[in-house]
Amino acid sequence: MSKISLLVSDVDGTLVTSDKRLTEASRRAVRRLSEHGIAFTITSSRPPIGLRMLVAPLGLQLPMVAFNGAAIVRPDLEPIEERFIPPEAARQAIEVLSSFGVGIWVFPAGCWLVTDPVGDYVERERRTIQAEPDVVTTFGPYLSRAAKIVGVSSDHDRLEECEAAAQAALGASASIARSQLYYLDITPPDVDKGTAVDSLSRQLQIPLENIATVGDMENDLPMFRRGGYSIAMGNATEQVKRQAQAVTLSNDEDGFAAAVERFILQRDS
Repeated sequence: MSKISLLVSDVDGTLVTSDKRLTEASRRAVRRLSEHGIAFTITSSRPPIGLRMLVAPLGLQLPMVAFNGAAIVRPDLEPIEERFIPPEAARQAIEVLSSFGVGIWVFPAGCWLVTDPVGDYVERERRTIQAEPDVVTTFGPYLSRAAKIVGVSSDHDRLEECEAAAQAALGASASIARSQLYYLDITPPDVDKGTAVDSLSRQLQIPLENIATVGDMENDLPMFRRGGYSIAMGNATEQVKRQAQAVTLSNDEDGFAAAVERFILQRDS
């Protein structure tokens, strides 16, 4: 098996705990990677601002991936690559989400827009990305530069139905995937965490077979398919576990740190 030169990690459900904590074990694991000459960066459905609080604790120096691959930014959040949902697809997405009665968030570059500041999971997102939403009466004026639209619901079955309807309505005009059971992410077409890994490979001049990836949700599968070695979290869905080459402990059991020690460092030695 190829030597691992870069580990790319998902954030929520992977690198941080269920209550969004970065544990000392995870910090130590990233330091251990550096000591062994293995580079590290993160990929997430979060907006760039939601990655900011991880930069200093992890000593991140490489480009980071936001919006499921629609944005690649430097550690100071300066954009390297940006993509937006086609405006007509964004409008269609809003119509589908509205028809299912789920909450809707829109993320233009640098902003988080909501119409209901006390809706499902808004407070959770505030704590997660450590930012406040801007409250608007309509999303229309902002859809020409939307990097991500999110359908939000505590009714997971309803959101699954909404996901299927959105995929049927939007087709190839957008990428649609669940980043959490309660978040349905709609992002630009032809970009995902897999294309982001391709971009990191080119920018850092690291062959794909030397890149390992770790994640927990269906939106992580494209990067599993691009990298040379894939690790699923113990809290991952069964579909994700089946498509990974290894399975570690859950994110609440320091599964990220366990994966680094067992699957990255041991095979590197």
